[in-house]
Amino acid sequence: RNELCDTYTYSFLFAVPLKSNVMAEVLSIPLVQLETAGDGKITVAKDDKAIPEENDGGDDDGVNDDDVQSDDEARSEDGELEKPAVPQVIEKIPEEDRRKPHVVKRAFYKIFPCLEKVEDLRRLTANKQFENEQYKYAKNVVVSAKYNILTFVPLNLFEQFTRVANIYFLALVILQSIPQISSVPFYSTLVPLLSVLLVTAVKDGYDDIRRHISDYKINNRQALVLRNNRLEETKWKEVRVGDVLKLRNNEFVTADLLLLSSSEPNSLVFIETAELDGETNLKVRQALPVTAKLGANEDQLSTFDGYIECDSPNNRLHKFVGTLKWEGKIYSLDIEKILLRGCRLRNTEWMYGVVIYAGADTKLVQNSGRTKFKRTHLEQQMNRLVLFILCFLIACLIVCFIGSMIFEYVYDLSANTFFPYADFIQKTAYPPFLQALLQVFSNLIVLNTFIPISLYVSVEVIRLGLSLFINTDIKMYYEPNNVAAIARTTTLNEELGQVEYIFSDKTGTLTQNIMTFQKCSINGVKYGENPSEGNGEKAAVDFLSWNKYADKSFVFRDTTLTENCRSGEQHCEDFFRLLSLCHTVVSKEDKVELQYNAQSPDEAALVGATKNFGYVFKRRTPFDITVHNMYTDIEEKYEMLDLLDFNNDRKRMSVIVRVAGQIVLYCKGADNIIFERLGSESAALKAVTLDHLSDYAQDGLRTLVCAKKEISEKEYGAWKKEQIAASLVQKDRDQALDAVYEKIEKNLVLLGATAIEDKLQDGVPETIANLARANIKIWVLTGDKQETAVNIGYSSKLLTDDMTLFIVDKDVKEGVNQQLSEAKEQMEAAIHRAKSPDASGVDTTTSFGIVINGHSLSHGLKDDLKDLLLNTAEKCKAVICCRVTPLQKKKVVDMVKTGKKAVTLAIGDGANDVGMIKAAHIGVGISGQEGQQAVLASDYSFGQFRYLERLLLVHGRWSYHRMT
Repeated sequence: RNELCDTYTYSFLFAVPLKSNVMAEVLSIPLVQLETAGDGKITVAKDDKAIPEENDGGDDDGVNDDDVQSDDEARSEDGELEKPAVPQVIEKIPEEDRRKPHVVKRAFYKIFPCLEKVEDLRRLTANKQFENEQYKYAKNVVVSAKYNILTFVPLNLFEQFTRVANIYFLALVILQSIPQISSVPFYSTLVPLLSVLLVTAVKDGYDDIRRHISDYKINNRQALVLRNNRLEETKWKEVRVGDVLKLRNNEFVTADLLLLSSSEPNSLVFIETAELDGETNLKVRQALPVTAKLGANEDQLSTFDGYIECDSPNNRLHKFVGTLKWEGKIYSLDIEKILLRGCRLRNTEWMYGVVIYAGADTKLVQNSGRTKFKRTHLEQQMNRLVLFILCFLIACLIVCFIGSMIFEYVYDLSANTFFPYADFIQKTAYPPFLQALLQVFSNLIVLNTFIPISLYVSVEVIRLGLSLFINTDIKMYYEPNNVAAIARTTTLNEELGQVEYIFSDKTGTLTQNIMTFQKCSINGVKYGENPSEGNGEKAAVDFLSWNKYADKSFVFRDTTLTENCRSGEQHCEDFFRLLSLCHTVVSKEDKVELQYNAQSPDEAALVGATKNFGYVFKRRTPFDITVHNMYTDIEEKYEMLDLLDFNNDRKRMSVIVRVAGQIVLYCKGADNIIFERLGSESAALKAVTLDHLSDYAQDGLRTLVCAKKEISEKEYGAWKKEQIAASLVQKDRDQALDAVYEKIEKNLVLLGATAIEDKLQDGVPETIANLARANIKIWVLTGDKQETAVNIGYSSKLLTDDMTLFIVDKDVKEGVNQQLSEAKEQMEAAIHRAKSPDASGVDTTTSFGIVINGHSLSHGLKDDLKDLLLNTAEKCKAVICCRVTPLQKKKVVDMVKTGKKAVTLAIGDGANDVGMIKAAHIGVGISGQEGQQAVLASDYSFGQFRYLERLLLVHGRWSYHRMT
């Protein structure tokens, strides 16, 4: 295939005479070669990958043939040659998930569309560079610099002259350089213009030199590449797609790699993704068993020629779909077998991997999209004023033109004696008109100070100074985490003083995102309850006296639970067994303590609490999980059969294990999700647990519900076949797997619920109260359940006791419309009563709040209800949207931004907040427990929510006054 102009080339190697019908069949297959084996038999190869005629009868690679899909069907039963099986179509990557080219390139491709390379599927063969080069994949070179020696001057000048003011002053310089029409020397404007251009160019050049230095250091890092049956040390920029690399402990991942083997048991590797998403906890990746057997054998790794098909380069950090074809079988690939560039190898002596994406195609670079330029309202107003002045200047020039023509007609060219171009004028056919026209240019030069060039210089200098004030503000420095306030832009400072709407995440933004296990409900019994009044505080359980793994900081004031566990109470054992098995935590044990690395603070809190209660998670492999029961002092090993991981759609996770010969599914998740999947025998316990969950929500605690299910061997075997088939689907694989998971996660038996506390950050209630006094409306957008979000709203003083609260929680469009309409009518009626002159003695409350559920919000954001939702919410001092997705957060910000034409600010601390941070006029990131993605996408960042008050009410106000 010619990648430039979308044409195909057909090449054939005929080893034996072919019948006409066979020839016609082969000619219908693009990119097909016919080859002969040593015995003269014909095989058909697609993209140089041989598809064998017949199965070899078996293998000894230790892999169950049921787990793979064979592609050895090139010949029918009667011996006739058939087309090779066409691989399943991999899901097409949406345009929004691709990194868009530069605007100049996009314009170029519109003119020459045949020169644009659009990759719909990535194909590569390991250790076959000659074959991979035909696709012209990106080299492993990352260029963040904008210019080079040749392009710096023209590109920088082009960028600077996209500003209308610079073009205007350049035109003045040209006119002033003509002596016949200029009354002032040209250098009076040229010198200031050159100064502005030079200062800007020096600043841009200095920034770009720093980018070049950073690029040079990264591109020239050393990597170990397997070539010619031995490891060669080469630079990162010389690595190519299809190369097999070796990484050692603490080294950065060179490119996006498919893991082949590692030094750890079962070819596990541990990675840190701090440079990718800011998270410092370790994550686990595992190689396919069929490639794990390669180990560190360089001879076998050099001959590894697996053929990989996967989705084209995209920015989905947590999703990868592909297949590996090797030795006549097809193996499913997902993100758990991929190491992304930017990760760092930890606690792993060595690993080998094959490069799939390199350079600009890596997910790290694909995610470094171009941020939309944000322009302040003050700057837009200044542009309108400059436009008005320009129109006024044109009007003055027209008046001068008319007056000059009249003057010339009345005095019959006698005024030519005053001008150096008199001789030229007298030789023309229309001397008065030309005389007046030339006078227009002279007048333009005289009136050029209408638009002062110093205006733009002054504005930029002031903005730089205001940013320095923010960066050096000691009152916005968070000492515990050594985090200072940072202004990542100099163009939005004055906008801070004009904010009308704040959109805030809850977890990690208003709260600390440091979870502590507080209470639980097991088989209808509540544990960890506060003592009743007058009885004093209960003594804390002494875990350290009998549990060497216990944490000194863990406090639990209910000895009943530990006594039940020690006595072997079955429900308590099942409950803590679930918590010790159903997770993705990675353990690390040293001589001092047992450490856990979790993907979320919730999991860390639950597994940590389980450890303190005597069910200690020790280690995990792909095939088993080990738990140390401190009450029996026995290490229990559970065979791991399947892990049904958590995602935002499922809102639950499950693990299937074999316990004493019995297959058991353990599941934990959101209460509404688990309750929908309970069997009828749990109806009574469900009602009791619901009451407990309501009490926990009143206390502002985060809750999860736990359940289990015993599965027969027959049922599991049938389900496993469906799960394997779904895992091999390449289009909509996640949806297919979710549908299969749904079949097994039914008729669950309820065990209980957990309650975790996520405390408010210091100063949050006072900050929200002061922002409300400044007439700033605050919207909280969170994924938590409604009761928890409401209680956090009250504890943070976002909601007050004198506020009329409306709830919108219907699941159907008509119900949402009715609830919004009724709320709007009641608000308008209350406002009308408050404004009426005879309101004496009548409740004049005009403070409102509204809580909207995620299901209701999905209907409210549609075009026919969007105006009603916005008009209702704008009358409220506080809005809480619960159970919302990251996309809904962004849509809410866009709705207010476009519908109200108001200045908006979004603040958050996690990757799920990036969308709304980029969508708002001003984005603020908090350096918290959920990584640095929100900080990297923001315009301003600091360590605590309470600093937002000083940013807006102090720096915002001062900046606006100083600029205006």
